[in-house]
Amino acid sequence: MGADGSGLSCDRFDPFGLSRMREGAPARSINMAPMPSPTRLLPLNGASNFRDLGGYAGANGRSVRWRRLFRSDHLGELTAQDVAQLSTLGLARVCDFRGREERLPRACALPGVAVHALSIEPTVVQGMQSLLAQGRALTPQATVALMEQTYRDFVLHNSPRFAELFAYLLDDDVPLVFHCTAGKDRTGFAAALILSALGVPSPVVMQDYLLTNDFYRQPAAAGGFASQEVLDVLWRVQPAFLQAAMQVVESEYGSLDAYLERAIGLGPLQRQRLQQLHLA
Repeated sequence: MGADGSGLSCDRFDPFGLSRMREGAPARSINMAPMPSPTRLLPLNGASNFRDLGGYAGANGRSVRWRRLFRSDHLGELTAQDVAQLSTLGLARVCDFRGREERLPRACALPGVAVHALSIEPTVVQGMQSLLAQGRALTPQATVALMEQTYRDFVLHNSPRFAELFAYLLDDDVPLVFHCTAGKDRTGFAAALILSALGVPSPVVMQDYLLTNDFYRQPAAAGGFASQEVLDVLWRVQPAFLQAAMQVVESEYGSLDAYLERAIGLGPLQRQRLQQLHLA
């Protein structure tokens, strides 16, 4: 999506667009002292993928506001030090994409916030177990196929949950964090939709999506049932995953703009309000 908020076609939503990435912020006057930007990653002991969506160049020369929109892995293992650090952000809402069985053993550890369950049940591990039950090999290629189908299903079956997130984003501009278990797939698709709706260029959207590979720590108990090559597919992200979702957006709706309006409820007036609230 261009800086004017125009639609994003799936053929432009690819990692090679990173080479065309634009500068994030307008140049400052030579007489102005540079102001330090907030850090994108908030280092925590109990969550490794807690990131700020702020600072990216968006529509009409404006930038996504810092310290308002956050994406993360689950918040069920935060330490007291983590809670103290996050309390300085003024977080008011937590939107949790995890399924019921994911949430129960690791409930949100942040006190004093409204937690909204936007449940999207996980399917990849179940798909892997089905392959094993059929006596089929669990290969990296088979796991990639499962991941790509999961992203297609975000569009085909889970759009109402993402629409609920946008309804909260349209309410006000109080700080909000959305997350799933690893903060990479359900959360990654949601972040791509948000940044695109705010006019962030598609190569930058992809770059933000891929940052999970730099920050997320694979859980220590994740091994045992699959090779490390398979686990690397499961616990990391690839451009092809997000592209699979965007290809379904294109085939089913014609454009990302049409998907945002028809499936997410983000028409021109709502898009304008979203940008007023979350761009600076």
